[in-house]
Amino acid sequence: MSSGNDCQPQTLTKPALGEREAAELVDRVFGLKVSWIGSLPSYDDQNFHVRVSAEGADEYVLKITNSEDSQEPDLIEAQTQAMMLLSAEGFPSATPYLIKDGNIMSLESGGTRPGSKKYMVRLLTYLPGTPVAKVATNAQILYEIGRLAASVDKVLSEKFRHPSVKSLHRGQFIWNLANVPLLDQYIYALGQNKYRAVVEQVIEQFKGKVIPKLSSFRACINHGDLNDHNILVDSSSASLENPQYRVSGILDFSDMSYGYYVFEVAIAIMYMMIESPDPLSVGGHVLAGFESVVPLTAEERGALFLLVSGRFAQSLVIAAHTALLYPENKEYLTITAKTGWKHLMTMFEVGQEAVEKTWFETAQAYTHHGPA
Repeated sequence: MSSGNDCQPQTLTKPALGEREAAELVDRVFGLKVSWIGSLPSYDDQNFHVRVSAEGADEYVLKITNSEDSQEPDLIEAQTQAMMLLSAEGFPSATPYLIKDGNIMSLESGGTRPGSKKYMVRLLTYLPGTPVAKVATNAQILYEIGRLAASVDKVLSEKFRHPSVKSLHRGQFIWNLANVPLLDQYIYALGQNKYRAVVEQVIEQFKGKVIPKLSSFRACINHGDLNDHNILVDSSSASLENPQYRVSGILDFSDMSYGYYVFEVAIAIMYMMIESPDPLSVGGHVLAGFESVVPLTAEERGALFLLVSGRFAQSLVIAAHTALLYPENKEYLTITAKTGWKHLMTMFEVGQEAVEKTWFETAQAYTHHGPA
């Protein structure tokens, strides 16, 4: 759910190509004849599901990056190279189909009129599976998602050495979890209500209790957006009552940046809470999976409640701000808000101590019994 470079959420020009234009683009840039094409939902880019043979044997996602982010080719290069590294390391990550000149992306005009904006275009392998948002999650898949979050960051931090990696130092990037204080300038979008009061409380506590501790957290490269729409799963079990899921796809690397291991687990916990009927219990299962790969320090654990709350605040405030700018895309932009406000309010009503007790006791149980 990227929202622009630096601290400008959604001052972006989202591409608006029609299906015929997109199919012609695939033919011209990648040399592939499209047999079927359909649009996919997206936050600020434009995505199409593409089949290039009548049998449907070859499927891709045509990704057309918004005009502002398209001006940062090093960043898009880094994201794509990271996907390629993860795929080579055995993760279910998409890889690019090379364009005719052998590159992984191409800057293309979004229209025929003079002065038409230019968009970076990539064709990525299509990953099968169902978004986590559409399945009834259980302890087993929450644990797997926690393991995934830690494993992705660990591999990227230890093995990603491409020259473009320097572009991931995105100091004022609004979606980096360190930048919760930047929400001050967008909070007006909430109006005056009880929700705004809680967000203001989150921001102030974040400034006082998290920001001073950042230097004690272990740094890494974050995927930054392991939400319930960016993780695909399939069921490896015949049991309908207790399906066993495995992760079949990791999507959308556009929020990658340098951050900290604890950021990734906080982001995963927050998004796994969104659709859960028992949201406060989610964190312990995700944390257990994460800590099976990267155990958190006492300082990192101590910040987890405010980091999860901070991600809720980011998602809710930026969505409200963006929906004012782009009301035609409001339904997609405010997906998280449907339950997000309720969960954030519940966290603060129950209180940090009680929420952490639930999370940490659940995670501790795994050290004795393993995944449920």
